[in-house]
Amino acid sequence: MMDIDALLAALPARIDAIVRRHAAATPDAPALREAGRTLTYRELEGEIDACAAWLRSLDVQAGERVMLVSENGIAQVGALFAIASLDAWCVNVNARLTAPELEAIRSHCGARVVLYTAAVSPDAAAHAARAGADAHAHGGLMASLHADGGVPETLTAQPVAALVYTTGTTGKPKGVMLSHRNLLFVAAVSSRLRGLAPGDLAYGVLPVSHVYGLTSVLLGTLYAGACLQLVPRFTPHAMLEAIRSGDLTIVQGVPAMYARLLELCAAQGIRAPLASGLRFAYAGGSPLDPQLKREVESLLRVPLHNGYGLTEAAPTVSQTRLDAPRADTSVGHPIPGVEVRVEGPDGQLFVRGPNVMQGYYRDPAGTAAVLDRDGWLDTGDLARQDADGALFIAGRSKELIIRSGFKVYPLEVETVLNAHPAVTQSAVVGRLQADGNEEVVAFVQPAAGSVLTAAALDGWTAARLAPYKRPARIVLMASLPAAPSGKVLKHRLKNQNVQKPLGQGASPQWRTTKTVP
Repeated sequence: MMDIDALLAALPARIDAIVRRHAAATPDAPALREAGRTLTYRELEGEIDACAAWLRSLDVQAGERVMLVSENGIAQVGALFAIASLDAWCVNVNARLTAPELEAIRSHCGARVVLYTAAVSPDAAAHAARAGADAHAHGGLMASLHADGGVPETLTAQPVAALVYTTGTTGKPKGVMLSHRNLLFVAAVSSRLRGLAPGDLAYGVLPVSHVYGLTSVLLGTLYAGACLQLVPRFTPHAMLEAIRSGDLTIVQGVPAMYARLLELCAAQGIRAPLASGLRFAYAGGSPLDPQLKREVESLLRVPLHNGYGLTEAAPTVSQTRLDAPRADTSVGHPIPGVEVRVEGPDGQLFVRGPNVMQGYYRDPAGTAAVLDRDGWLDTGDLARQDADGALFIAGRSKELIIRSGFKVYPLEVETVLNAHPAVTQSAVVGRLQADGNEEVVAFVQPAAGSVLTAAALDGWTAARLAPYKRPARIVLMASLPAAPSGKVLKHRLKNQNVQKPLGQGASPQWRTTKTVP
């Protein structure tokens, strides 16, 4: 049983203390790997201090927002901790965002200093060049200075460590203020629940610019004194080789990454089990399909654990337990120290605990809409809770489709579509019609090496779903639009032009080489 009061009391003041603690106790232990280079905890502390000195030369102040345009790498991690060590706020954003998207975030957060991990990211280097950042450089970082930066924020009882921008379901970014305590709490609890130890090597391909990669992967791994292998971008080939190397003991990813891994293995005739040293695999960030779970477990020969979280909860709310793997797709029990409640006929999920954000930056109305005075966060998700306390996520409340008076949960339809042997992944959205009704529209990414038609999928769903749940339109796409974290961007699909209903030529046959019934 975890003593949460004792854990909270023992948390340090800032996230950089994670590194400093291990640099003092086990200075020569490996902390980070990047493209053949290994950094010990002592060396990582040195990187942090050198970067902090550089930032001081740029006059970075406590409470100032420093934007970090980055992809995973040692320079990024060093900068993140250096910013925290100065009591500034790190606004870590993925370099694959467009220039207008970056400028919108910079303008909103009031960042005077913008850093770019130009050495490991071509996109970051391009953004740096556009910003004229060649005058200020340190290691793998470049910096641009802006005259229109905002004033530093006053330090509060729970100082902010990170300002994480999330697109949510609307596509309009919101800046989620996460304190050092928010991040340290989740790092400490999740690393203990996963049994992380100094001898572990975790795969760090999830973007650190995303809250899952920041807290669960980076901070959780380092909190335990383990080592993180940093990878700037996901490819199924690199993930396969890393697993087969036998060095990795922990792999974490979003379901879409595992789907791509399975697709690659099928295309290359690679059979289970993979030769590896894995003892733990974890999926999060989006709903886990039951068939995907079974196939990944068969391939890796370890349970694929599941969890649930959101940026506003830093992010972890629940996860399955290492000593109690599940055969279903439950997201597990709430982590110790976190309370949940499920309300109303649809099962609106509320969360309270040390993980809950400090609010949305410069948006008191938005904060008040989701966070009440008692600290309960309205997640916007729909859930049910079994008698044993395990949670099951039904989907987003804003994604719920009302069709002819019936409620359609997109996740249920996606689960049926994803079970088809020729489907890699799918996304289901509702489209409002002129009569006020909604129709169900499914966007489907076929598996490589398959022949698939919308008509075939319509027959598949007809045998497995009630008529009102079946998609009125099925659109086949080479790939679904996704964030750098791998999360499908449904708001883009909702706005995509789809002219013809099913059966009128909206979706041509997906032509490849292998016919699937």
